[in-house]
Amino acid sequence: MPFNKPSRDYPHEDRHTANIIRQRTARCVLKTATLSRLLVAAQFALIGLMLFAWLAELRLSGTAVAAMVAGIALGIWTLFFNRIGNFNIRPEPRPDGHLVTSGPYRVIRHPMYTAVLLLCAAPALSGFSWYQTTCWLLLLAVLWKKSSLEEDLLRQQYPNYATYATTAGRFLPRLPWPRRT
Repeated sequence: MPFNKPSRDYPHEDRHTANIIRQRTARCVLKTATLSRLLVAAQFALIGLMLFAWLAELRLSGTAVAAMVAGIALGIWTLFFNRIGNFNIRPEPRPDGHLVTSGPYRVIRHPMYTAVLLLCAAPALSGFSWYQTTCWLLLLAVLWKKSSLEEDLLRQQYPNYATYATTAGRFLPRLPWPRRT
């Protein structure tokens, strides 16, 4: 049996091993892309379900209005500090993007997700409804999973992301006192 010559991409491996590595990498990228699209679809489906049901009743409490105003303000503040070309609705960071750590990102790693959660809390806060509360909790779970996937990808793209993650909370600012290790 002849010896396989090393490939150009993987000079230390034979061609068969290099092909296996390429196939596994392609499958991993495809799984990540599929999962990210499913998470975005679930996010918008839950937001739609909550808002359409709420608009049918349209009851506003003071707490609901405060949550909406806070969510809108945080969303606008976040967009102000994140360049248009850097922003991505899917969890994959843009290849030419940069890590933003100023503005709301100084204290919250995912301020846009927090803005969405605040805005969507309004229907649940307008008058207790199991339906609205369940949808909001499902939205929280979807955004938690989406942010976890995004953070894995950000750690791969930006070596200093792990350090940044210790200074800012995921959806809420960290408490001022040191964390126990």
